Amino acid sequence: MPKFAANLSMMFNEVPFPERFAAAAKAGFKAVEFLFPYDYAPAEVAGWLKENGLVNALFNLPPGDFAAGERGIASLPGREQEFRDGVAKAVEYALALGTPKVHCMAGLVPAGGDHAQHRALYIENVRYAAQEMAKHGRMLVIEPINHRDMPGYFLNTQAEGHAVCKEIGLPNLKVQMDFYHCQIVEGDLTMTFKNNFAGIGHVQIASVPTRNEPDEGEINYRHIFKLLDEMGYDGFVGCEYRPRGRTEDGLGWFREIPCPLSSKEC
Repeated sequence: MPKFAANLSMMFNEVPFPERFAAAAKAGFKAVEFLFPYDYAPAEVAGWLKENGLVNALFNLPPGDFAAGERGIASLPGREQEFRDGVAKAVEYALALGTPKVHCMAGLVPAGGDHAQHRALYIENVRYAAQEMAKHGRMLVIEPINHRDMPGYFLNTQAEGHAVCKEIGLPNLKVQMDFYHCQIVEGDLTMTFKNNFAGIGHVQIASVPTRNEPDEGEINYRHIFKLLDEMGYDGFVGCEYRPRGRTEDGLGWFREIPCPLSSKEC
């Protein structure tokens, strides 16, 4: 069965961030992911993981001024040194937390921006980040994100993401497939996953269109979980969704997972 990582930036918001590690472990999760750990010292975050028997599946590179609306700077001209400093900081945290994969956010392209210019810089920055991660045995992932949630985001489709990875050609650079974003932008989830499987480095889930628990809406996640097993996906599945209410009250789908999907009793 798939291995799930609770996204602590979106789940268990009933308690402060440091307390979410214990809440996730109590709920039965063995792994967590989060957007950014940088408000806390590496040793603090590592301690919360260790205390609760958790592994950290993924976090993001520094995104620029997130509070002001920035969503990454990899494709933004004039931010090259800031980007490289962020890579160094992410490496520090990845080593301290034992995190195997780090996500590089592309950024928002301003209206009328020169797409070719942004793409050239994006390729350069992603290549640099992947090379730095490779020095420490880490994977870098890039994620296509839909324009409805994030208008102007540079990278939108799985095809675009895999084309970037192919152009750069580094073995530790892969694409993150969030089934939520992919359904909104492209659909055809089964074949998209199968056709790109070798280049997919991380998976995330949420319902469509509401981005709540994966137990409603357009996506049949029972089918998706079976697909992951059939294809031999052995990474974590990030639960990047917004609970409808209290996080624990919406974990019925998670508690049913140990039951074989082929069983008529499930």
